[in-house]
Amino acid sequence: MKKHKLSLIVLAGGLGSRFGGNKQIAEIPGLNCTIMELSIADAYRAGVTQAVLIINQAVRSEIERTILPRLPSDLDVVLVEQHIEQVPEQFKVTLAQRKKPWGTGHALLCAKAHINNPAIVITADDYYGKSSFVLLSEHFKRSAEWAMVGYPIIDTLSEHGGVNRGVCNIADGKLVAVTEYLNIQQQSEHIFGDNPQGLREKISPNSLGSMSFWGITPCFFDYLQQGFETFLQQYNVNTQQEYYLPDQIQKAINVKAQPVFVYTAKEPWFGVTYKSELTSIAATLCALRQA
Repeated sequence: MKKHKLSLIVLAGGLGSRFGGNKQIAEIPGLNCTIMELSIADAYRAGVTQAVLIINQAVRSEIERTILPRLPSDLDVVLVEQHIEQVPEQFKVTLAQRKKPWGTGHALLCAKAHINNPAIVITADDYYGKSSFVLLSEHFKRSAEWAMVGYPIIDTLSEHGGVNRGVCNIADGKLVAVTEYLNIQQQSEHIFGDNPQGLREKISPNSLGSMSFWGITPCFFDYLQQGFETFLQQYNVNTQQEYYLPDQIQKAINVKAQPVFVYTAKEPWFGVTYKSELTSIAATLCALRQA
């Protein structure tokens, strides 16, 4: 396996049910490229020499036909398909009723055979900004520890209603925990969200949200593998549960297996869940890319 200085892993295997199609290959009006391509370009400029795209089978031909020719010619690009059948042999009996992918933790696990160095992990339909890739690229030049880039909660809110966000608890520059708050909204001068107990709670505007921008090393795949087998044992009957990446990072933190250094984003984050959102952020992205 070739060793790179830094890799990019793009989780692009989702089904896009709320979007109404494969949003990872939806082009941004006015830019004639996808959000994923913007992220790959930013990662490449920050020093990434390999991009591993975790995809579903339905988008492979379109990615090969339209997206790959537009990527830097000296970037090592690997397409890896995520399949429901990719489970240890003893758990294949659970597949009969499974309809959707196993989740982001399983998607990342699919990259294991291709990563032999530090890697930045992102999702295909989120825009993170050029400087976030530089932050983690510089981090791995001086450290072999895991890391993440967090985004100020106030910059991730929506004008269209409440949003769900993982709010970071940080101590001494390292991640302690990510707490999921629901229906986060700004009301007058304050930000409120429903905590895990269902209680409405004020959230500091300086809080950072985890928007799935991680920096990992190859040893993380061992945690993912062990965790996935434990997950399958636990949810052997309930086959619609998902194996989430943040849960496994949290478990590693809890047993003090690895610290996760936290960096604050210098640029805004933009995410796309619904097709209308792609159109609404197009003008903003066009202005950012031309600046």
